[in-house]
Amino acid sequence: MFKYILGRIGAMLLTLFLVMTLSFWVIRLMPMSIFENPEVSPEIQAQLEAEMHLDKPMVVQYYYFIEGIVTRGDFGTSVKVRPGLDVFQILSNRIPPTVVLNVFSLLISLPLGIIVGTAAALKCNKMTDNVLSFLIVICISVPSFVFASLMQYCFTYAWPIFPTLYNSQATNFGAQLYSMVLPIIALSLNPIASIGRYLRGELIETLSSEYLLLARTKGLTRTQATVFHAFRNSLVPIANTIIPMITGIMGGSLVVEKMFAVPGMGGLLIDSILAGDHFLTVALLIFYSAISLFTILVVDISYGIIDPRIRVGGGK
Repeated sequence: MFKYILGRIGAMLLTLFLVMTLSFWVIRLMPMSIFENPEVSPEIQAQLEAEMHLDKPMVVQYYYFIEGIVTRGDFGTSVKVRPGLDVFQILSNRIPPTVVLNVFSLLISLPLGIIVGTAAALKCNKMTDNVLSFLIVICISVPSFVFASLMQYCFTYAWPIFPTLYNSQATNFGAQLYSMVLPIIALSLNPIASIGRYLRGELIETLSSEYLLLARTKGLTRTQATVFHAFRNSLVPIANTIIPMITGIMGGSLVVEKMFAVPGMGGLLIDSILAGDHFLTVALLIFYSAISLFTILVVDISYGIIDPRIRVGGGK
């Protein structure tokens, strides 16, 4: 198992390095200039480019880019979105709202998705299953920003229960979290439906297996057999849905953060791409890639916890 974990960590670091390299070259080869500003004289632009090594060949620029990250943790300086500020400083101020939004969406999605999928499987082909399946299809088909728009109209305009926008002026975490209730719910609906759909299918197949029938003949009730035997065996394929689910939550937050004026990473990424701020755009792409790769690593390690056969195979 230890060798298995080391191998997955090595693969994650290699993939992250490839993502960093690809992001650098793709963004730097875009036609928009970093210092494309008619108000700045050509002499000043040339001086700024020399300070940031932008007057050198691309290979040399790439060397300074990697050398700055590895030796100093320096991702560069923003020149358009937040001129003059270090990219890491900008990210450190924007990461907390995005982390809160995505983490709470995930914490809501996992247990509710498991409850929905289990209830639908235990009530297969009954009214409960039909209603839950209909809601699952709706939540999967409709994008998160559509739900966000509907909730903004219903709960901030028609019934003013929640604030329309994120309360960045609040001094305590509770008030800030209260202003993020609607975007958290909007981002949670699709993952809840995805987990519920997959878990329902896996549990229905598992409940009809022979070893579940044996467990029932030994005196276990259907609920006991489901919780102690069927549920754990159904978690291995469900773990595969966590990776695209987290990626989908982060992708949906790009739009939802803009709609609710959440000062997070999503709005910053859109602003940096539109402005042509290369240093900031590359740093944001690396951040999102690192989150996705870390999620894949956690899911791969969780396989060994859920299924002992994977743990034994990893040890060999």
